[in-house]
Amino acid sequence: MAEPEVQYTFKQRLILAIVPPLAYMVICLLGVTLRFEDICEPGMVPQYHTPPPLIYAIWHRCLLACAWRFRQGNLHILISRSFDGELIARTVERLGFVAVRGSSSRDGAVGMRNLHRAYLEKNYIAITADGPRGPAQKAKPGVAQLAGLVGAPVGAVYLHPSSFWVLRSWDRFMIPKPFSKVTVSWTVPVVADQKAVQDALDRATKSAESSPHGK
Repeated sequence: MAEPEVQYTFKQRLILAIVPPLAYMVICLLGVTLRFEDICEPGMVPQYHTPPPLIYAIWHRCLLACAWRFRQGNLHILISRSFDGELIARTVERLGFVAVRGSSSRDGAVGMRNLHRAYLEKNYIAITADGPRGPAQKAKPGVAQLAGLVGAPVGAVYLHPSSFWVLRSWDRFMIPKPFSKVTVSWTVPVVADQKAVQDALDRATKSAESSPHGK
């Protein structure tokens, strides 16, 4: 069954026409100034060139750095069908991401079905474990549920800039300052369990924030 088309007001359509291309340009201008360094747990290597399918969990607050680091990687990400979600989808699609529609709250079943299909079609999957509304850095069950459904482990990755601004939002969203260095921390993939996903993300966060360039 086809999903119903979302209807937007004239003002919303105008915003959707203007904001995504501007946001894309800002991300590109900022992104070219950033430097990245990967750090991994023992036995782990950065997963940039590992063949799909793969499932990764991230925290919502590091999405901006993720958008640039993983651009043009055909990464499938879960984005809600709300107006805010549409703004995000139209922005990140310009960076080579694939928006999988649905959310972990209002239409979770739709989101899970679409992610399941994307994984079976052998794609890279990334889920903000604490999205879309938090609480911040507390893993919800969605990541583990998807991994259990397809019988796959979950990796955790966290990106931490050496210098950044923090928004007064529920997730304390980070905006890297120009010319900062971003530490990308990778953990060994874990079994499909909510606690294990939380522990892996906590380890990735601690590792990135405690690295010499993350302080």
